[in-house]
Amino acid sequence: MTGEQPGDGPRIVGARRPATDAEARALASTVRLRILRVCLDEALTNKEIAARLGRNPATVLHHVRTLVDTGFLAPGEDRRGPRGAREVPYRATGKSWLMDLDDRPAPSRDPLLAAFLEEVAGVGEERLSSSRLGLRLSPGELAEFRDRVQALLDEFARRPADPDGEKWSVYIGMHPDL
Repeated sequence: MTGEQPGDGPRIVGARRPATDAEARALASTVRLRILRVCLDEALTNKEIAARLGRNPATVLHHVRTLVDTGFLAPGEDRRGPRGAREVPYRATGKSWLMDLDDRPAPSRDPLLAAFLEEVAGVGEERLSSSRLGLRLSPGELAEFRDRVQALLDEFARRPADPDGEKWSVYIGMHPDL
C-alpha cells in the first residue's frame, strides 16, 4: 500500500512482494510503465497523458484502466474540462515499486529497458548520465551487491519527494559477461 502526501508524490509504504499474474501483466507494458512515470508527481487526465506520450487517447485509456484495475494508478476527483466535459485525473500510487517480478519468465523485450530508452530519446542522450562497471563476483558477493543496490533504491524510493527537487529517472541493468 502507499500513502500520498499532497504535492510531493506517493509515499511508498509496505514490503516487497511477488506480483500477482494481473499485476505482472500490467507492468509488462512499456506504455503502462511510461504512464506511471508521467503520473508520479502530478495527477493527469487521460488526454494529458496521451499528449505527453504522443499517443492516441483511446489507446491510452485502455492502459489507464488496466493500471487503475490493478491499483497502480488512482483516480482523483472528477473535474470539468475547458468545454465542460468530465475529466478524471490519475496519479501513480507507487505500488509498482513494491512488486517483485524476479521469479517470472523474462519477456522477449524488457519493458523496463524499452521505457527507459523511450524516455532517454525524449530528453536526449546528451542529458544521460551513465557509467559501466565490470566485476568478478562469487555467488555470495553477487547476492550482496544486488541486496545493497536494492536497499539503496528502496531508501530513496521511500523518502518524501522534495517539491523543489529536479525530476530524475534511474535505470540499472546487469548481465553476465560473455
